[in-house]
Amino acid sequence: MSDLLSKIAVPGDIRMLEIPELSTLAHEVRQFIIDIVAVKEGHLGASLGVVELTIALHYVFNTPDDLLVWDVGHQAYGHKILTGRKNDFHTNRQKGGISGFPNRKESIYDTFGVGHSSTAISAALGMAIASKLQKKTKRQHVAVVGDASIASGMAFEGLNHAGVSDANILVILNDNAIGIDPSVGALKDYLTSVKSGINPPENNMIKSLNFDYSGPIDGHDLPRLIRELKRLKKVKGPKFLHVITTKGKGLKQAEENQVKYHAPGKFDNLTGELLPNDEGHLPAKYQDVFGLTLVELATKNQKIVGITPAMPTGSSMKFMMDAFPERGFDVGIAEQHAVTLAAGMATQGLLPFCAIYSTFLQRAYDQVIHDVALQQLPVVFCLDRAGLVGEDGATHHGLYDLAYLNCIPQIQIVAPINELELRNLLYTVQLGIEYPIAIRYPRGRGVLKDWKKPFEKLDLKKVKMLKKGTSSAFLTTGTIGNNVISAFERATNNKWGHYHFLSVKPIDETVLHELCKIYKKLVTIEDGTVKGGFGSIIANFVAENYTDVELEIKGVPDEYIEHATVVEQQEYCGIDTQAIVEIINN
Repeated sequence: MSDLLSKIAVPGDIRMLEIPELSTLAHEVRQFIIDIVAVKEGHLGASLGVVELTIALHYVFNTPDDLLVWDVGHQAYGHKILTGRKNDFHTNRQKGGISGFPNRKESIYDTFGVGHSSTAISAALGMAIASKLQKKTKRQHVAVVGDASIASGMAFEGLNHAGVSDANILVILNDNAIGIDPSVGALKDYLTSVKSGINPPENNMIKSLNFDYSGPIDGHDLPRLIRELKRLKKVKGPKFLHVITTKGKGLKQAEENQVKYHAPGKFDNLTGELLPNDEGHLPAKYQDVFGLTLVELATKNQKIVGITPAMPTGSSMKFMMDAFPERGFDVGIAEQHAVTLAAGMATQGLLPFCAIYSTFLQRAYDQVIHDVALQQLPVVFCLDRAGLVGEDGATHHGLYDLAYLNCIPQIQIVAPINELELRNLLYTVQLGIEYPIAIRYPRGRGVLKDWKKPFEKLDLKKVKMLKKGTSSAFLTTGTIGNNVISAFERATNNKWGHYHFLSVKPIDETVLHELCKIYKKLVTIEDGTVKGGFGSIIANFVAENYTDVELEIKGVPDEYIEHATVVEQQEYCGIDTQAIVEIINN
């Protein structure tokens, strides 16, 4: 381990260094991140870009007494390394290891848990108001926000409130012109004009919100950062510092390919080159099946439009945006706007496919109810990352969509078992729907070698018998059903049946009546919460109609599932293949 970094256990140790030494420390922190992430994987580019800013913040402010809030958390690796977690950083995002995001349970230096964007300003403002009420007048409150996150409605709500308060809050804009994908929108254009000097100081939008604005300054110039932070520390009320950084700073490939190196997987820590893998021989990713199929359908169906809130690459909506630039929309980190935009389009006869990660649709719940379902508008919600997502952990799991959508009238929820069924679902809904529909599918790869087959219209309410049994049967929805299929191949007891429910809402009660008359025991399996999900729907039906049928509900328990691999998370929840084998054999 390098000399300076080896001496840093807590931020107080940074404050013992001379300013010229901090640049050396920055180099060592940056290389430490590169060396670990190259082997262990994780989010790379964002943290490399804020190394100097991280050091400057901990040098100037008396953390943890002064409160530092990181927005999203992709940029917080350096913060973790410098706040007592250096020796554990190799466990980042692994089962039993440290979280990939700031987590209040993990460290007193993590003042607020984050994973979704645009929360930092509101949280820091809440802390600042609390400090004022508690007479802690010397405490500083800092929110570090990216240029993609600050375009979100919630960030603007926080700025709007902070600007009319006398709260001691400093908002730092980490402006690198990219989130996961390049930033978009009029605010991005405005920030670009500020950086280029086109927009004069008197036209500054942030000043108009009553903030003491300074910048833009070079976020990699440590002496300049420290001078400005020390000055702002003495300024009362709401302050705003505009900092220009380069995402991926210090690794050539990460600077040149910022989208790929946001979370690049394994790479050579010396050259930066990505390590070869055998992905070409693996099944396709569900997101790519969605994106490529949508383009295929949109070629013939002119009514199709695609919308995504800042996830064009992750959701593969980028295929649509590239093929049909006027019909594919990245609206930035604005899930509420994305949903209501889709609703507006639907009123005029278009068929919007709104691709949002399951965990992020939670942020637009009222819009789903009030703007789409209540008006019975034909919007297709493509819920990527449904189910357990692995190393990103509790903030990113798509575990609640079955429950939070099930209680909404006039919406259908469907979950394909594999890539081919997803493809045919997309084809079927674009033939015409009269109500909103949510299609949930997981993160990662499918199970088929060949999914690109001629389209087939599906009966969206049909229940598929995958295996007939005698006295017991599994009822599944979505891709978790493949665990049951695999379990049958390994089990010794061959008497169980298996039924795949493509549609969760509405549920086919005719088939349920038939199954309850055939089987004395039913086991539901889902990769969602057991509270209010697929199993709960079946339980309500059985309780009302067949009290003699034994029902067991298997899914994600009523707790937050921490970061680990998806397989490890499934094992914890008892829905992995081996757990199902044991149910069958017993």
